[in-house]
Amino acid sequence: MPVVSLPDRASILVTGPEAEDFLQNILTLDLHTLQPGEARPGALLTPQGKILFDFLISRMNGGFRLECRSDIAADFARRLMMYRLRAKVEITVDDESLVHISWGEESASSQLESSVPDRRFADGFVRRFYDADLSASATMDEWTAYRVAQGVAESGSDYELSDAFPHDVLLDQNGGVGFKKGCYVGQEVVSRMQHRGTARRRMLIAKADTALPASGTPITVDGRPIGTMGSSAGSAGLALVRLDKVKSAIDRVVPVLAGETSITLSIPAWATFGFPEATAAED
Repeated sequence: MPVVSLPDRASILVTGPEAEDFLQNILTLDLHTLQPGEARPGALLTPQGKILFDFLISRMNGGFRLECRSDIAADFARRLMMYRLRAKVEITVDDESLVHISWGEESASSQLESSVPDRRFADGFVRRFYDADLSASATMDEWTAYRVAQGVAESGSDYELSDAFPHDVLLDQNGGVGFKKGCYVGQEVVSRMQHRGTARRRMLIAKADTALPASGTPITVDGRPIGTMGSSAGSAGLALVRLDKVKSAIDRVVPVLAGETSITLSIPAWATFGFPEATAAED
């Protein structure tokens, strides 16, 4: 099985008798459906419904582990402390926690008990290890290629924090948003987008005949921006784009460009949304 070490990840540990209620009231996902031994995505939003911090959360003895980018961990923990008030919880940052990932059909078969499946991946073959003594057998480029092929986005490389709604990066599709739970920060905006079907941007899989340009490269149609490139691995990558503009380009048979590179865009196979039947009028 390929294994890669992620040196740029940290863990925020939230423990105590009121840990679940505390997090349930502020995070997007429904913790009451989070099973022991699994990791699921989630976010803490701004009141306007945009992603302030993203993470993977799993249960641990006495509370929860929120795995996130190491460069945002301290700010994330401080924001959680702001919401704590009188809740009986402890919030600590473990920035020395080792995170490894394995993938493939045989992933972690010999070390199942020390890992948790990453539920962002529909194939079920990705597992995350915390504080495990593993040797890396793959590169970050190989991991990025696998993640891109599965249509799984992450902040930093694929989108900027405070600039994307959960629907934009498919958290509504992979269990990162609980639509049947009670209120949480930013819930009103996210629920309105869900019930009215007003999500305009989506993370799609981009492919080209040549290597794709760097993350952040503008994606255009007829010289007008419709989105930006995210991570790429050779000729495949992720792109955060306006769905209606992509559909219009497809219907009119005009090229979609990432920089100067012609690309095709597709919806991840596991996602349940589609291109809009009607497209917005050209600006």
